[in-house]
Amino acid sequence: MDEHDTIYKLLFSHDRMIQDLLVGFLPQEWTAALDLDSLEKMNGSYVTDDLRGRHGDAVWRIRWGEDWLYVYLLLEFQSSVDRFMALRIMVYTALLHQDLIRRGELGADRRLPPVLPVVLYNGERRWRAPTEVRPLIQPPPDGLERFQPNQGFLLIDEGAYASSQAQPLNNLVAALFRLEHHRSSDEVAGVLQLLVKWLAGPEQAGLRRAFLEWLRRRLPQWFPGETFPEMHDLQEAYKMITNRFEEWKERQRLVGVEQGVKRGRLDGERTLVLRLIQRRFGDVPAELRLRLEGASQDELERLADRVVDASCLDDLVQ
Repeated sequence: MDEHDTIYKLLFSHDRMIQDLLVGFLPQEWTAALDLDSLEKMNGSYVTDDLRGRHGDAVWRIRWGEDWLYVYLLLEFQSSVDRFMALRIMVYTALLHQDLIRRGELGADRRLPPVLPVVLYNGERRWRAPTEVRPLIQPPPDGLERFQPNQGFLLIDEGAYASSQAQPLNNLVAALFRLEHHRSSDEVAGVLQLLVKWLAGPEQAGLRRAFLEWLRRRLPQWFPGETFPEMHDLQEAYKMITNRFEEWKERQRLVGVEQGVKRGRLDGERTLVLRLIQRRFGDVPAELRLRLEGASQDELERLADRVVDASCLDDLVQ
């Protein structure tokens, strides 16, 4: 398990994050029937028949009307899309049901509870693999269709949501997506300011620490090669990060000014050499104009010297 997996599992171990995930990314008609106050974290480790363990994926349950709905949250941080994710989800769901049977946690009717599998995908490429098992199976002979397994999952593709104009507002999970896939330093500053406000209460201390740890691990990617002092709270992190972005933007501005001055000086020398050639030889052929456009300062200076001694244009293009 790498650092990215670990910090995400820490973030999504908080019920506030799961609540915002459900409210912000499920259809409204679904969330209207959920009792958010009943949200409860379940055992997240299931053992297959050959004793290989599956650890760490978040499993929660929540009241949907009078019944329990189990939410299986799988955090997926592969760089490439897993074509057979739907099959993996079907296996994990079966393991969850087996675990509930072993622990005697079925209802009075002894029926398996519904499960909502959610895959949170953080890869750079957009997800293109099937979100159901059925498309992964070859078409069976007539009459065998009903014997083929099928299960789907709810895909939350972070990059797609972060770039969408329809993303939910006032939502911690959406804020996390926007920080992960931010498009400007101003966007980072704005989202961090909102996080400071949303997580100000004492009851959010654990989640503040989780976001602070996430930021600490993200900073080396945002500011390669730089070192950072220890950050003790989100407000301090917000000020330090926004100051770094301002310093970075100022450095970029100064570099741009310097480059602009150099380009202006070079354009002036190019214009001067062109005028010298025109005064001595008249029209300047296209080949020589192209050479002037791509010439460095040293090349322009050498051309200027040769204009004085050249007897014809051919002497310049050699």
